[in-house]
Amino acid sequence: MYGREFHDGAQDGLNALEPLDPEKVRSFSDLLAAMRKTAFGGRRVGEAFEVLAEMIEDPDCFVVMTLSGAMTIAKMGKIISTMIDHGMVQAIVSTGALVAHGLSESVGKIHYRYDPSMSDEELFRKGYNRVYDTLEMEANLNYVEHVVARTLKRIPVEQPLSSELLTREIGRTLVDEQHGSGILKSAYVKGVPVYIPAFTDSEMGLDVATWAMGRQIDRARSGPPGHDGDIGVLRRLHEVLPNFNPYLDLNSYTDLVLSAKRLGIFTIGGGVPRNWAQQVAPYVEIGNVRLGLNVRPPRFQYGVRICPEPDYWGGLSGCTYTEGISWGKFVSPADGGRFAEVLSDATVVWPLLMMGLLERGRSKQKPS
Repeated sequence: MYGREFHDGAQDGLNALEPLDPEKVRSFSDLLAAMRKTAFGGRRVGEAFEVLAEMIEDPDCFVVMTLSGAMTIAKMGKIISTMIDHGMVQAIVSTGALVAHGLSESVGKIHYRYDPSMSDEELFRKGYNRVYDTLEMEANLNYVEHVVARTLKRIPVEQPLSSELLTREIGRTLVDEQHGSGILKSAYVKGVPVYIPAFTDSEMGLDVATWAMGRQIDRARSGPPGHDGDIGVLRRLHEVLPNFNPYLDLNSYTDLVLSAKRLGIFTIGGGVPRNWAQQVAPYVEIGNVRLGLNVRPPRFQYGVRICPEPDYWGGLSGCTYTEGISWGKFVSPADGGRFAEVLSDATVVWPLLMMGLLERGRSKQKPS
């Protein structure tokens, strides 16, 4: 009728869906596998589990995890350290705030649930910093500064700093001084580099800056008194710069990625960490074009993103992997690229994926 044909789907090679039968679900991995055969957000979560498991289990895949948002304040820090401990990721690119708040947790400090009866003005007076429904104490961050300062004292003054160097050395401090778990502690033990591309946009960045200022003030006060005292010292603080070189991070990360046989990226949120981690292919291509080099640009073959930001706002955090193909950052699905994107709050989806991955890993370790 009217030129239509009535196919049944199978003859066109379509994938059949299946009802999610709770009577057949015995584990998180069972549930995620069943969700892959449903629809809407559930299918996306199931597909993300499938791709994430494949990239992690690929022995030739170098997995980069990028982190943004207040995930450590949201108590996702142990998920991150567990992924490091189990060898699921080989490099981390993060916001500085996320690492700093995770460091607060690593040294035994506590985050609290926000009481809406307290105004933000009251929170400020009491030294509480609010992140949506959770509180970070300013006293916690002050203690973190002491950990950073103790670490900096161990590093030679002439040593150029980078976020990779500093996070590694802080991890060493945690191993030496702290008994609990932590992101930087696990990263140090496993040799996983942690990069913070927007380093000055963080508590740790401010800690390094004030440490450099403090050294200058101590030198000024130990010398002959100036005619303008502390005011003169403060006026000259803009001349005091930490010996920090972000290009050490860029080239260190590029070297790691270029040596990998295959690349995978697991992204929570978006922002600077995601784009910085992905820009390595354009960086290499620019070198080829402008410097006459002949280096094969590295492209990600696997990708899983959990982020509530949709692509139609045009923002960086919402751009799809398909969009990234146009920039030369990803392998096209036609050439074997495998990607999954979940538009959701990571605190809802990430724990499910983590439990499924751990179960899957345990089942593979069981004797046959």
